[in-house]
Amino acid sequence: MARKSARRLWTEKVESEKQNNFVWGKGDFKLGEVFYGRILGIDPSLRSTGLAVLDFNQKNQGQLLFKQTIKLKSKLTMANCLASISRAIDEVISKYALDYVAVEQTIYVQNFQTAQILGAARGAAIAAVALRDLPIMEYPPLRIKQAVVGYGRASKEQVARTVRQLLGIKSELTFDEADAASVALCHALTFRGQT
Repeated sequence: MARKSARRLWTEKVESEKQNNFVWGKGDFKLGEVFYGRILGIDPSLRSTGLAVLDFNQKNQGQLLFKQTIKLKSKLTMANCLASISRAIDEVISKYALDYVAVEQTIYVQNFQTAQILGAARGAAIAAVALRDLPIMEYPPLRIKQAVVGYGRASKEQVARTVRQLLGIKSELTFDEADAASVALCHALTFRGQT
């Protein structure tokens, strides 16, 4: 029996959702039971990590409570960058009573060194959350875009525009903040279960 690729498996999942009358990316936050809670979305990167805190009330209306891009200068060492990412996330956790943390999984990269750097940034973010005993959910980029925009190959501009529309945000979002918010949205739109 031939193994199916992740892309093929996810396509089949989306098709089964369509058969159950769920339409991806149409601003309808209902999938089974209503989701409510507070989510920190993280789009990890060594020099430009995006953070966004979304709150969903019992009527399932999403609201952006916080957004930040952790911009780190190139002269900083990797260790200093990882410490800055961890500290920033710890500050957000201290300020907001979070129910979940959603993190974007590493994208496929051909360069081994780039993969290591992205992995280190994700590790710093996940460690900061794990030290606070919060549930951590990880989502692949393709799933995030499909859940929020309805198309797994959506551009950063499309993601940012859709996030702003779904959450009724008037102000601009950096791409990193929009990506972080989309990770949190993906969790709200698709997660139904116990951690």
